[in-house]
Amino acid sequence: MKILVTGGAGFIGSNFVRLMLKQHPDYKIINLDKLTYAGNIDNLKGLEDNSNYSFIKGDICDAKLVSEIIDGSIDAVVSFAAESHVDRSITHPDEFVRTNVLGVNNLLNIAKAAKVPRFIQISTDEVYGSIKEGSFKETDCLTPSSPYSSSKAGGDLLAMSYFITYKYPVIITRSSNNFGPYQYPEKLIPLFVTNAMEDKPLPVYGSGENMRDWLYVEDNCRGLDVVLHKGKEGEIYNLGAGNETPNMEITKEILGIMGKPESLITYVDDRLGHDFRYSIAVDKIKELGWQPKRNFKQALEETVKWYLENEWWWRPLKK
Repeated sequence: MKILVTGGAGFIGSNFVRLMLKQHPDYKIINLDKLTYAGNIDNLKGLEDNSNYSFIKGDICDAKLVSEIIDGSIDAVVSFAAESHVDRSITHPDEFVRTNVLGVNNLLNIAKAAKVPRFIQISTDEVYGSIKEGSFKETDCLTPSSPYSSSKAGGDLLAMSYFITYKYPVIITRSSNNFGPYQYPEKLIPLFVTNAMEDKPLPVYGSGENMRDWLYVEDNCRGLDVVLHKGKEGEIYNLGAGNETPNMEITKEILGIMGKPESLITYVDDRLGHDFRYSIAVDKIKELGWQPKRNFKQALEETVKWYLENEWWWRPLKK
């Protein structure tokens, strides 16, 4: 199988590329990434000599380049490429609409014309919005709150329209908050770990009671592998771990693992339009034989350890 992975130098994308080359050593992976601030070629360090892996620097909005890559030999497109940080979307929404909507449409249009047999649109649980009780199912309405989640919802709706209108074989996945190695240090867990290493404040939004479901990135990537091979065309699959944790609790867990004082916790003004709780039902993906393997606390400890042992990776990014 020959797969085009877009955004494969990002956090989840790079972990997916590594997993696929490990699980399917005969597959060929083409990684297309613009290498914006969150796309880091160091995320793929060690793969340079793999004959089944190739990297192309480029933008998913570049129709000429994408058409040259999707030349009729691609078996699947796995679309990770996205602007993904909520805070940045609040200050620069145009960039998010360009990549997450127009870029996705460009990929879909070219992949459809080339008759690529499978297109996986990687999305987020944030498109559903906040929920006080229960969990969102794949059939629930989308009520996104931020320019980021709204632009992702727009990409999802476009992808599904290609299935409905053109019968193009699209599948959408929506995962909960991922964590693990190679996550850009503006996100909560790597930011707090690296700040704590330097005895800098850990900025907690509002009261710190906002709830998130934390999914270890390797478990998510295993789920994407299952969807790629077993998922049904025109379907949406939620991927979550059932690890709902308040932001304050995970902050204290990190400090406890590192042996750092809770006095490093600093409260900051809440994010504009901050969703209180995300929760998704994952029965559908489990019917395909997937479920998360990693224990949350153990995975968190391993993640903290990874950042402690890989300062070479994150220090240049924080500068």
